[in-house]
Formats: sequence, structure tokens, C-alpha cells
Amino acid sequence: MMNYKQTTEYLFRRLPMFQRIGGSAYKADLSNTVNLMNALNNPQNSFRSLHVAGTNGKGSTSHLLASILRQRGLNVGLHTSPHLVDFRERIRVNGVMCEEDFVVEFVDRNKDIIERIEPSFFELAVAMAFKYFEREKVDIAVIEVGMGGRLDSTNVITPLLSVITNIGFDHTQFLGTTLQRIATEKAGIIKPNIPVIIGQSQQETKQIFIDKTSKDTPIIFADEALNVKNIRSNGKLILDIYSSGELKYKDISLPLCGDYQQKNIVTVIAAVEELNRQGFGITEEDLRLGIMNLQTNAPLYGRWQILNGCPMTICDTGHNEDGLRWVINQLNRLPHDTLRIVFGVVNDKDLSHIFPLLPPEAHYYLCKADIPRGLDVNTLHRQFKDTNRFLHYTSFPSVSAAYDAAAADATDRDVIFIGGSTFTVAAVMEAIFGGGDRTSGGRDRTFGGRDRTSGGRDKNSGGRDRTSGGRDRTSGGRDKNSGGRDKNSGGRDKN
Repeated sequence: MMNYKQTTEYLFRRLPMFQRIGGSAYKADLSNTVNLMNALNNPQNSFRSLHVAGTNGKGSTSHLLASILRQRGLNVGLHTSPHLVDFRERIRVNGVMCEEDFVVEFVDRNKDIIERIEPSFFELAVAMAFKYFEREKVDIAVIEVGMGGRLDSTNVITPLLSVITNIGFDHTQFLGTTLQRIATEKAGIIKPNIPVIIGQSQQETKQIFIDKTSKDTPIIFADEALNVKNIRSNGKLILDIYSSGELKYKDISLPLCGDYQQKNIVTVIAAVEELNRQGFGITEEDLRLGIMNLQTNAPLYGRWQILNGCPMTICDTGHNEDGLRWVINQLNRLPHDTLRIVFGVVNDKDLSHIFPLLPPEAHYYLCKADIPRGLDVNTLHRQFKDTNRFLHYTSFPSVSAAYDAAAADATDRDVIFIGGSTFTVAAVMEAIFGGGDRTSGGRDRTFGGRDRTSGGRDKNSGGRDRTSGGRDRTSGGRDKNSGGRDKNSGGRDKN
């Protein structure tokens, strides 16, 4: 029998992966998933579930719901994608990843099924999660959609509640090039007589969701039922929730500090209130503590996560126009001398909508997102140059080299940001934390044997800034991201 490392390598190597080969891994029907579920005796029918879709915010929303349900005392499964460091991040019960032995035994036991059906990586990951939740006898599982909704492999469940956070432009080559078409795909998770929560009401898409629901299907637009006021931050996001002009929840404390979480929190609370109408009995204390104890109950990484306090170093997995707009606006408000951005994207990203959001005066450390489908850094460098918008940008042979240079160049008064792709963030987090604690911030961390917070020199004494002039530091060096195994590869996942 293979060990865990050999098993994940087998999965990465054998199964079609969207991150590795792009669109050819996308399957425009659910036949493989249905065949897999039948072969595994339909584990998705053994547990209750919530289904969460949307362009942005579905990961945060899924984790928050799982945390609140755990705080209620339930045995809670959570399936999300993609993973940042360890494949098992996708499959959790009560915040704890499934065992390595489970992954090994599942693949060994079902290898004939895998080789006969030939599922994508994501299809198999979904099936594995559902089988684990069946084995662990979860009371309820929160299931995050990978991409879209109608044709997503998770769309074989019949949930107690469907949640769609918002609609924006992403994966347009598969989901459509208009908000209406994208909304139609995501509305595919709506089932007859199953209540629906829509996080953000948008003029272009609202009627699509209304038309999709039957007359007996309750639909609630969370931002019309609830609104956020008095937002402040003290290392956590503190806010008040109002309904019909009346204060409903005062001083909700959220450990996720991204501005965009104010959108997610009303979606989460609206979903909890619907679950209570179904008899879940979630108290206000459960709600408050579930939100506050997120990183204990259902750890979430890479969302406005502070990796270091001096210099302030932040990563965020926002990777599309809507997500990056929130992130960049928040970055611009942070006091800093120089904003240093480690930036890598995937090769199907339409940067024409992203470039106008990026601050032209920032110093960019360009790299290839740490997957084979990452955009070649020389191509990215050329696109930066062609915009005639950016003043300082330099190319690096890997994400880690780009981050290493940004940390070395930064003074204590600078801000470093890592983003552009989930997999750019993943590469930095794996380098810094490995398999250890990924939630703490504000302490010195080592990379390559030296203290990354100081760079080994006095950076306040007139040291040369290595980012000016658009110089390419990748020439003559091998791209360390190409040709190697993709440790972050998944199936039809977000990027």
C-alpha cells in the first residue's frame, strides 16, 4: 500500500486537474460524479448539508457557518477548495483535517473505481469528502461549491439550505461573460422547496434567482434583511447588525479583518436565522462565540491574514476583480512608506480588469503562481511594461524568491502584500509555516535559514531599492515552478 505522500502524488499525476491543464479538465456534466457516488453507495445521502456558492466570500461563509454549527454542539463536516498546503484541508470534521490514513485507504480500496470511471481530481476529492462525512456520522456538513454551481461536482446533494454569496466576473470561459449568465450557473444549486439565501442583491441578477425559485421556495436577500453599521477594528472586525432600522446584534466580533467580511457576515447571520426556522436552536451566544472562535472551530487561512507585524505583511487569496477591489482599497488605507506587492496570477486571468485596480506607485515583485497553470513571469512582466502604468516592477524565478526579496527590501514602515492568486498565497504560506500553525501573526519567521523580518542588514540606512526600473531578475535562472509536481493542484477549484 502507498503512503500518504505517494497517494497524493498518484492523485496529482493521474487525475485531470483544472490547475494543471486548465479547461480540458472541466467536465460539463455530472455523469462522473453520479457514477462515483453510485459506486460508493451514495454517501451524500447519509448526512444533512448546507450548500454554499458564489463568486467571492463562499469560503469565509462556509467556515463561519461550520464554526457556528460546531459551537451549537453539532458534529460538523466541512468541504472546501482549493487547499493551500495540505490536500486534507478540503475534508474536515469539527475543524480537524481527515487522517492521512483515511486518504491512503480510500484510494487503495477504490483504485479500481478510480481507474474505471477516471474522475477529475475535484470529482474524486468531493467523493472522498462525502465518504468521510458518512464514516464520521456528521450531524451536518457545509459544502462549498468548487466553481459555478449547476455542473459542479458538489451539486449532487439535497441540502437543507442553499446559499449564494454574490455574483461577479470569474471563470467566464466556463460560466459566461455576463453577470446574468454567471448567476444562472450559480442558481443551479437551487432546489425545489429548499430555502435560499442570496448574500448580495444585484440589479442584474436578482430576478434570475427569483425566477429560479418555485412559489413554495423561500428566498431571502440577506443585504435587504440585514445591514452592518459602526464598523471598527482592534485586531478584529467589530460591527453592529441592524434589521429594519433596529439594532439586532451589537458588537459582533469577527477575527477576519478584511473589509469584505462585512458582506459575508450578513449572509451568515441570515443563513443561521433560516436554520433556526428549521429548528436548529442556535442561540445568540452560539452565534457570537461561533464567529469569535472561528480559528478554533473551523480554521480559515489566507483571508486578509497578517503573517508578520513588522514590517506589516498580509496575504489574501482574492484573485478576481471584485475580490481584489476590496483588498486594494483596504491596503491603500494602511499607513506605509512603500507598499510592496508580491504578485502572481494564473494564465487565464484577464488582467485588463485587474491592472486598473493596482496602485501604480507600489513596488511589484512579479512571479509565476506556484502551479503549472501559473502565468509565465516573463509574460506577466511584459504585460506590466505594456500598460505604461507601473513605475516599479521586477521579475523573480519563483514565488519564494519574490517574497524573499520583498522582505529584504522592506523597512519597518513598509507594507508587504502577497496576492493575485490562491496559489501565490499558498506558496508563501507553505514556505513560512510548512505544516505548522498558520494563524498566528506578528512574530519573526525564518525562511531559508535567516530572519526574513530584517534581511540581515539595516534597511533604514540608504540601501538600494531593488524594484525600480522594471529590471528582470529571472533571466538565466531556471523557473522553479515549471515541470515540478503541483502540490496545490485540485480539480474544478477557485484560483
